[in-house]
Amino acid sequence: MTRISPALRFGPLLPARLRPSHRPKLWVELAFTAIGYWAYTLSRNAVPAHRVAAMHRATAIWHTEQSLHLNIERAVNHAADKVTWLIVGMNYYYATLHFIVTIGVLVWLYIRHGSLYRSARTALYAATLLALVGFTFYALAPPRFLADQGFIDTVVKHHTWGSWASGDVASLSNQYAAMPSVHIIWSGWSGVTLAVLARRTWVKVLGLAYPLATFTVIIATANHFLADAVAGGLTLMVGFLVQRLLTGRPAYRRRTSEPTPPPAGTRVLVRDGTERDGC
Repeated sequence: MTRISPALRFGPLLPARLRPSHRPKLWVELAFTAIGYWAYTLSRNAVPAHRVAAMHRATAIWHTEQSLHLNIERAVNHAADKVTWLIVGMNYYYATLHFIVTIGVLVWLYIRHGSLYRSARTALYAATLLALVGFTFYALAPPRFLADQGFIDTVVKHHTWGSWASGDVASLSNQYAAMPSVHIIWSGWSGVTLAVLARRTWVKVLGLAYPLATFTVIIATANHFLADAVAGGLTLMVGFLVQRLLTGRPAYRRRTSEPTPPPAGTRVLVRDGTERDGC
């Protein structure tokens, strides 16, 4: 069998000293978070210059989806809006769980799976950074801004309190950061992490269901186009690819345990066909 040359292997690009597997110090993680928010602030501050282009792009994407018969967003938006308790719940889901679940999974991963934390976190951070680049160079308005196309801004209509898309709070968020959908990136990462690492079946099932529920919410609340969700999923895949290239190992690798030696007195068949006593 032909062996793969070390030069052709899938990473790592980082030297061994920059890719340890032990749990990082908490202050380092907090520093990463601060840097991420600073980068997000840069993209947010660039929004005024991109507002007109963002609206044009949103209209273009909507018309393209219509021509491809993929324009499900408006129908879902109107159907969910007819059930007040459902759409209000979705508004709060969109505004809160996005942060709560992701932070919760990160904390759980840090405490319970310290040896896997760095690799899994790197995939999430890489995908988020790519999304920030997308926001900066491809500002896109959400469909809720296209009232002339029949979309309903469910937050405005139902006066949802505390939403990142309404009132004074809106000034703290980038309102033209629809492409790719970070809600899909973060929920997809959280779901995969729980599905792979959780021990209880019901937690795994919730993990798999979470990104599907998030997809439904972002469409029903008119915060994202279908194209944004697809782009979010692809961006997350690239994030895992970047992590693999940097570290040379899967994000959720598990340490293999050493084989258990046979009990003393047992006969073990070795490769040359002879038998030996077990240790």
